[in-house]
Amino acid sequence: MSNDRRRVAFHARLADIEPAAWDALRPDDNPFLSHAFLAGLETHGCILPELGWQPHHLTLHDGERLVGAAPVYLKGNSHGEFVFDWSWAEAYARYGLDYYPKLLCAVPYSPVCGPRLLGDGTAAALLDALRDECAGHDLSSAHVNFAASGEPVPADPEFWLERNDWQFHWHNDGYRDFDDFLAALQPKKRKNLRQERARVAAAGIELQTLHGDELDDADWRFVHACYARTFQDKGNYPALTEAFLRHLGAVMPRQLVVVIAREHGERVAMALCLRSATTLYGRYWGSLREIPGLHFETCYYQGIAYCLRAGLSRFEPGAQGQHKIARGFLPQRTRSFHHIVRPEFRAAIRRALRAEQAEVERRGAWLRDQSPFAVPPRTGTEAS
Repeated sequence: MSNDRRRVAFHARLADIEPAAWDALRPDDNPFLSHAFLAGLETHGCILPELGWQPHHLTLHDGERLVGAAPVYLKGNSHGEFVFDWSWAEAYARYGLDYYPKLLCAVPYSPVCGPRLLGDGTAAALLDALRDECAGHDLSSAHVNFAASGEPVPADPEFWLERNDWQFHWHNDGYRDFDDFLAALQPKKRKNLRQERARVAAAGIELQTLHGDELDDADWRFVHACYARTFQDKGNYPALTEAFLRHLGAVMPRQLVVVIAREHGERVAMALCLRSATTLYGRYWGSLREIPGLHFETCYYQGIAYCLRAGLSRFEPGAQGQHKIARGFLPQRTRSFHHIVRPEFRAAIRRALRAEQAEVERRGAWLRDQSPFAVPPRTGTEAS
């Protein structure tokens, strides 16, 4: 780096970085990039080497002042990332090479788009530091997942390969209330949503939206049990501990939003979300039994209603899920960037990504054609 006052370092604990200095680098109040969220994962047993996660956070100092940072992990597998590179690991294995460990710049277990390279004008230096760390420690690769749409593209595409996919986000187009949102849909879509909501109400379901400081002890136990059951039912490991969820409720009480569904007074389902000043992020869902339409009501419609009450402009309900389009969630492009150290593998993956990108664009055009709106919304166009 031209400025010899600047120095980079990697840290085995986020607790080693002063919280206020880290948070001062965030461009907004995205909860997933907060020191409290990321350090809480480590403190409360969610980030463990046996789960494939080792903190390796990157900082950039100018003298004594922290001017840049990035949440970085040494990964021993590809679990909990949502940008799937299993085939790349298999290709390495076929040639008798180790793909793991690799470097990952991301928010663990959270396919949420947002800033990854924190600090004004520091992106190039942070990316160079990731590349240098790979070269210096015989790591296969470095990955920056779910970068914000406005985050700078790496200046040298020779070393950083871009990969895109689609998520589905709801945008508040100035709706007065839920009925106003429904009025913007095509008649058939509007009818279907009303019928789904009516079935849930007819089943005797009542829904309550609470913030982190409004949950009691039984609520916390129920929320975590539902989360764990969903993951176990799908054959996945529920990495988030109850202690971590309670930690979020304590340190960011008004940014944690939980919908609890009750059937004749008994808790039967929940959806756990986080929020910023502008956006609701739907994260986890769980239910004790199958009730038609309950998932859509708890995870989507209650979230939209919350956004309208709270004046939020966007609702990101999570990864994947083409079925969300019919419920008002439009396709939004996601971006990730990948540095593959070995040139021969980098060239092969670049070719594969070109073919994949053509399919991504075709699918995006088809997804946009599935819009449920009678008139295209003024907001919510595809992120660039």
